[in-house]
Amino acid sequence: MSSSGKVIVVGAGIVGLATAWHLQEHGFEVSVLDRDGVAAGSSWGNAGWLAPAKTIPLSEPGLWTYGPKELFNPVSPMHMPLRVDPKLWLFLAQFMAQAFQSKWDSTMADLTEIDKVALEAFDELSIGGVEGLTHEGPFVIGFEEESQSAGFRKEIDGVIRYGQKVEMSRLENPQELAPMLNEQIQVAYRLEGQRFIEPGPYVQSLADAVVKRGGVIRAGAEVVHVAKGDRPAVILADGSREEADKVVVATGAWLPGLTREYGVKTLVQAGRGYSFSVATDIPAKHSVYLPHHRMACTPYEGRFRIAGTMEFRGPDEPFQQGRVDAIVSQAKKVMRGIDFNDRKDEWVGSRPVTPDGRPLIGQTKAENIYVAGGHGMWGVVLGPATGKYLAELMATGNTNPIIKPFDPLR
Repeated sequence: MSSSGKVIVVGAGIVGLATAWHLQEHGFEVSVLDRDGVAAGSSWGNAGWLAPAKTIPLSEPGLWTYGPKELFNPVSPMHMPLRVDPKLWLFLAQFMAQAFQSKWDSTMADLTEIDKVALEAFDELSIGGVEGLTHEGPFVIGFEEESQSAGFRKEIDGVIRYGQKVEMSRLENPQELAPMLNEQIQVAYRLEGQRFIEPGPYVQSLADAVVKRGGVIRAGAEVVHVAKGDRPAVILADGSREEADKVVVATGAWLPGLTREYGVKTLVQAGRGYSFSVATDIPAKHSVYLPHHRMACTPYEGRFRIAGTMEFRGPDEPFQQGRVDAIVSQAKKVMRGIDFNDRKDEWVGSRPVTPDGRPLIGQTKAENIYVAGGHGMWGVVLGPATGKYLAELMATGNTNPIIKPFDPLR
């Protein structure tokens, strides 16, 4: 199969740009189109974790314990508005149907192989000229009491059971590595082997590398339809049409609108995350995870980014200030040396969640139209590996076993 030709990638987040970069490796000419711009969606304000040990199924058995009482509580970390919305309720039903140990085990088995190569994929980009940096751990995992750690330790045990090597040890003085944690954090662990990035700058560096190698990136190019044919085409909001030899749809939570007619029937629901940054008295050097409060924190451009919540709403619904206020309320209980009134970069991003926790990577029913998305909270860590193996499929026709479980036509 010839590996020459033009590809249009729809979506300039980390998944779309990594796919574009790897397509260039195979000799394709690439154009990346995005409604807003580089990293304008969930690739910008997330925690930037490259944490294969935490790249696990979102739906888990504990949901049956805390889900019913938390889901409709507007200040809980996981929230869904109580309203008439058939698609949202259908997603919830399918999502909860996965909340059993056997289902978790099945999805974890499928995620493990791509988890194992996730960090290598970032190293490959670095060797290939992408200037964005990845930062080594450790991560600090904190709890107020021992009982809160049971669920997290069970997840790590499950990750190890399926073949990942995870080094974790008790941290006697969590404030030594995470001085912004107050005395309420009595139990902590040190998680090795993980990394983090500053998401916005990193994704921009990936975009710069694509352009430097001859690619084109166009912001303000809203694709409203993908047309099949010998040469597929994208139709833009202004009515214009652009053809290519192949098209990749990597639009995150907006993916179904462009691909459903081509056999991609798996629901993709926006699981909206919120974040903001604050200054700390002592500069933050390490990522911090507070599972009980569902907060993921990362050093970011000299400040400390605090991210959290999983809000099931439409991807284009307005920013909900109450979600940030709820994160602040929880953070104040366990952090010190922070002026929470000095918040910057308040953000909401629509992470694309599938009910079964598996992404969608591969060809649709339409020849030469492909998809890459549905990674949930793990689009950043899995983006480069996704792009690598999808580009390989597009260039050779061969599906690597690592992405075979993620068939978008399942």
